[in-house]
Amino acid sequence: MAAFNLSPPGPSTFILAGISGLEAVHIWISIPFSVFYIIGLLGNVMVLFVVGKEQTLHKPMYLLLCMLALTDIATSTSVVPKALCLFWFNLKGITVGGCLTQMFFLHSVSVMQSAILVAMAFDRYIAICNPLRYDTILTNTRIAQLGLLGLIRTVLFVLPLPLLLSRQPFCANHIIHHTYCEHMAVAKMSCGDITVNRTYGLVVTFVILGLDLLLVAFSYSLITRAVLRISSKKAHQKALNTCTAHICVMLMSCTFFLFSTVTHRFGQGIAPHVHIILANLHFLIPPMLNPIIYGVKTKELRDKMSKYTCRR
Repeated sequence: MAAFNLSPPGPSTFILAGISGLEAVHIWISIPFSVFYIIGLLGNVMVLFVVGKEQTLHKPMYLLLCMLALTDIATSTSVVPKALCLFWFNLKGITVGGCLTQMFFLHSVSVMQSAILVAMAFDRYIAICNPLRYDTILTNTRIAQLGLLGLIRTVLFVLPLPLLLSRQPFCANHIIHHTYCEHMAVAKMSCGDITVNRTYGLVVTFVILGLDLLLVAFSYSLITRAVLRISSKKAHQKALNTCTAHICVMLMSCTFFLFSTVTHRFGQGIAPHVHIILANLHFLIPPMLNPIIYGVKTKELRDKMSKYTCRR
């Protein structure tokens, strides 16, 4: 990935400016950043550990949860360590290759996470609407195949983002007004025409992720119809409870992502530091809360986690 080359003339290093307008309080901002990161890292590692250790959790639903945990770890780790180096040690430099590589991984993780959330919605649909065939339709092998398919889709659609930018001329300006190499923040530094870059970024955001949202919405419309047909109140409640965690994670992830994306591209009246803080929260809050949500709402996982955390 370090083979991205800039068309001359161009700088060999970019400068990450951090949170514009709040440079004086970077050290204080680093406190919630590091706390959120550590909580998220510990929570997701705990999920991976428990599912890996417990044979009874080697099921499609928990394999998907492990995939989500891996993307959460990759998301925050791609952003936070570099941001903390900036806040604590004023290390603002990042090589062009490193910047484009970080951009690739950040956007890849977002697209991959979207694919995983679609697979989780499909998993809940089969579990509720066709429970007798669940073990036949969703095997561990099939989940692995879906994960591989999602990874291939991610690489095919995200790789053009840094490749297109690597062909742009970056003249005198080499300061990125951000804590990480966000696609549009880097593109705006170019002294060339970025129409293709801007258009392709929007296509990836609203076509790929928009399609995933439609698939999730369609799955839940079918789930809702099936649940409403259940006469037993207890069964009705149980069916809804199996979806609650996924719905919470989906709403949280989409809200942060879409709000951050739209304000960065179209919110010219919003202060720059608000853009940057929102973008960082997108990579901090969901990874921190996802394992908590699933740990609280999924009884089987909660019981197994308690087995390891509540030992005397």
